[in-house]
Amino acid sequence: MSAAADIEVLPNAERLAETAAHQFVAAANTAIEAHGKFTVALSGGSTPRKVYARLATEPFVSNLDWSRVHFFWGDERCVAPNHQASNFRMARETLLDHVPVVEANKHRIHGEDDPAEAALSYERILRRVFRTPIGPPRSAPLARIDLVLLGLGNDGHTASLFPNGASLRASDQWVTAEYVHAVSMWRVTLTATVINAAAEVVFIASGSAKADIVRQVLQGPYRPHELPAQLIAPADGRLRWLLDASAAAELRRDAR
Repeated sequence: MSAAADIEVLPNAERLAETAAHQFVAAANTAIEAHGKFTVALSGGSTPRKVYARLATEPFVSNLDWSRVHFFWGDERCVAPNHQASNFRMARETLLDHVPVVEANKHRIHGEDDPAEAALSYERILRRVFRTPIGPPRSAPLARIDLVLLGLGNDGHTASLFPNGASLRASDQWVTAEYVHAVSMWRVTLTATVINAAAEVVFIASGSAKADIVRQVLQGPYRPHELPAQLIAPADGRLRWLLDASAAAELRRDAR
């Protein structure tokens, strides 16, 4: 994967969040100029949280027409939107409540519903917004997500694509629901099919606890069912990794 991915290493978590925020705004403004809106799928996790908090400050608030940003989620825990574990709640508290976002542009996963129905409903929303009522995602403008932000779990999972999970085998579905035994919880997630159709995918990881799994995913053998993050390889888009120095510590120098 490392040959296909652009890897940028920042000196610390603060610089990582700053850089990710700048790149978010740049991608958004490019998309808005090109086709009038920007679509982004947000991630949960502690590192993305820092990015969202940074985006909620100046100069980022003033440098983007937030009314043209459409927010989606890469995955969601099957809990109510005000639950402490909700990815939607985290994004709302850190970012959405602090920028002038149009309410109708918040396309959340309804984690409080029956998981299978929540997945079907979310796929219907995606297909409607991206004008693809049937079939696989398309790479045409306005037919795919502009930017997907992803975190990385210590077990190699990303979004809610967990090792050896049934969701890894979903090739026709855009969204799936699965009970994840590792975390004893139902999850709803975008599939690799949809993520890989995006114009740009960015992994964000920080901290020394991520160093070993970053090395395994980027430089280890290709074992996508054990390391689901390795499934992410956009067919007609850009793949980037933003890491702080601690998360990148075990990477070979020639691959950074």
